[in-house]
Amino acid sequence: MSNSVLLAVNGTLMRGLELNSNLQQVGATFVKATQTAPVYRLWSIGDSYPAMQRVATAGQAIAVEVWAVPAAGLCEILQQEPAGLCIGKVALADGEVVLGVLAEAVICQDQPEITAWGGWRAYIARPASASVQSTLGC
Repeated sequence: MSNSVLLAVNGTLMRGLELNSNLQQVGATFVKATQTAPVYRLWSIGDSYPAMQRVATAGQAIAVEVWAVPAAGLCEILQQEPAGLCIGKVALADGEVVLGVLAEAVICQDQPEITAWGGWRAYIARPASASVQSTLGC
């Protein structure tokens, strides 16, 4: 793993989701499912993908997957991510700090916050009635 970097992913790059093949195509291997330290918030961007930001207050733990990514493939993965997502340092619940997918603040503006769901997978699995209630502010 010396030529690999650990990358925490929190959305569509996760196992079984639509962009996971981007990781597999560069030879990344799954390491573990875990959570971040409770210092992040999460938004849904057009209900297409999540955007995670580190915050000073009111943060929560967010479900992530950690992957070992060949260093040469990291740039390719980042180039395939939507505009406004970037790579930064992510603190995990166990105190480990790894690289991870984060979001620029600008893409979160006017988007629904989904932190309470604890992660993208839980958010997209929510009952349809919860989606309507969230939209209506109930």
